[in-house]
Amino acid sequence: MKSTTRRTLAAVVTGVAAAVGVSAAPAAAADAIPVPVPLGGAETALGMELPEVTGELPVPTVGAPEGPRYVEGRLLPERTLPQLPVHGGLPGADLRQPVPHVLGDNFDHAALDAPAAGLRTLAPGLSPDVPLTAPRADALGLPAAKLPEAGVAAPVVQTAPVADLGVGPGL
Repeated sequence: MKSTTRRTLAAVVTGVAAAVGVSAAPAAAADAIPVPVPLGGAETALGMELPEVTGELPVPTVGAPEGPRYVEGRLLPERTLPQLPVHGGLPGADLRQPVPHVLGDNFDHAALDAPAAGLRTLAPGLSPDVPLTAPRADALGLPAAKLPEAGVAAPVVQTAPVADLGVGPGL
């Protein structure tokens, strides 16, 4: 068997083993799924040092919405369509690029580290009211007409991403 055939077979077996290993782990238990980018075969084929790249894909989780709330004087409750909270994160990345001693002997790589940042969102909500008042005692229990109301709860997105960029010795 030729060496290129062995390398190709080893890369395929490694990819299958990595795919089986990721799918066997419970996704709900992790906040983010690591995603390595294998460039070892390309380094060998090209005969040069390539950057090391890894990433993180966050797993979004859905929270419990606050339910509708009765308000006196309204026929429909507030938050008829409640806001749905979703917690997750922004994807992360870790990149390390070799630098051929451009900055002297103390620096031989440049690195960018951007970890997965937490992300909190709330979907838009709706709080409408019908164009009738509550039943009135002075009108023999009949409602009166009023202008329709509709309240829209704006969507919310909260996050604080960070990244570190630097140079240093060694990969």
